Amino acid sequence: MKFSNFIFTAAENPADDHRIINEVLNEARLCDELGMYALWLGEHHFDGICAYVDPVSFAAALATATKNIKIGFAVAQMSLHHPIRMAEQMSLIDNISDGRLIVGLGRGTAYNIYDYQGYGIDPDEAQARLLESEEIMIKAWTTENMVHKGQFWDIRLPMLRPRPFTQPHPYMIRACSGEESMLGMAREGRPFMMNVQSNEVTKHRMDLYRKTMKESGYDDDHIARNVDECWVWRNVFVADTDEEAAEIGIPAFERQIEFRGAMRKRIYEEQGVTLAKTPVAGAAPVARAQVEHSLLYGSPETVAEKIAAIDDIGVGGIILTFRLGPMDYETTAKSIRLFMEKIAPKFN
Repeated sequence: MKFSNFIFTAAENPADDHRIINEVLNEARLCDELGMYALWLGEHHFDGICAYVDPVSFAAALATATKNIKIGFAVAQMSLHHPIRMAEQMSLIDNISDGRLIVGLGRGTAYNIYDYQGYGIDPDEAQARLLESEEIMIKAWTTENMVHKGQFWDIRLPMLRPRPFTQPHPYMIRACSGEESMLGMAREGRPFMMNVQSNEVTKHRMDLYRKTMKESGYDDDHIARNVDECWVWRNVFVADTDEEAAEIGIPAFERQIEFRGAMRKRIYEEQGVTLAKTPVAGAAPVARAQVEHSLLYGSPETVAEKIAAIDDIGVGGIILTFRLGPMDYETTAKSIRLFMEKIAPKFN
């Protein structure tokens, strides 16, 4: 079981941007010192949900601020990036980090219409842009005298420089928010990242992923290797006692959910537009908004039991968000230390 930190830190007020961005750098250094496997960066714009905003620039900073930890995206919104520019940037960071880069790609946010509006991109084009971008990036990394004519880009490229440090190209993984996109990765024999789901849904999808790979002709070794590279996402807060964890962690998580939806609500009230799907009558709230399914909290012993339940499902690693909502750096750092010193060793 691999453990990682999804650095998805909010700055609720513009005046906090500088302080929080620098605290995030310290959080990354701490995770590196404690031997965590990876850091993940998100991408959201214009609302403070993701304080550093641009995961590409921030990944370059982390590549120089850390020594051993892998640096990944969960995810870069490819509909907002030019694929050649992205390929160059990824190749550069791959060189700076000596191959510690994980290129995690997604089509773009499924929640915030204003991300697309700010870049002048039609959200209905997001999936098609992702697929074409991924094809272009791989060609750029691996071929010379590249010519591409597609739906969105017409490109002629003699050779991309710098060449990637990792050959034939930096490691890539796709995020899958829905079951159908996950099945597509299974049929292609590729690992994937799963968003926050209940343990029940996580087990269902992982079982279906293995079954679909088997039916697609992949042998047991290939399936096992892929499962070892699949990631699931949860929020986490560790304290000395269950009571302390509940007292601090639950309100911070609830504020996080509230803040992430605030700009979405404002845009809907001002413009009448949204990406949010109309809830089905009587349906339960989505897993990412429920403490029961989204937040692992408690003493080290309690959180270890919750991690073990996910480990029993069979996944390669867990993407953990440690800093929740308005939580301060010192509280977050203590939670990270407790996790890495008292929980992680149980699963090594």
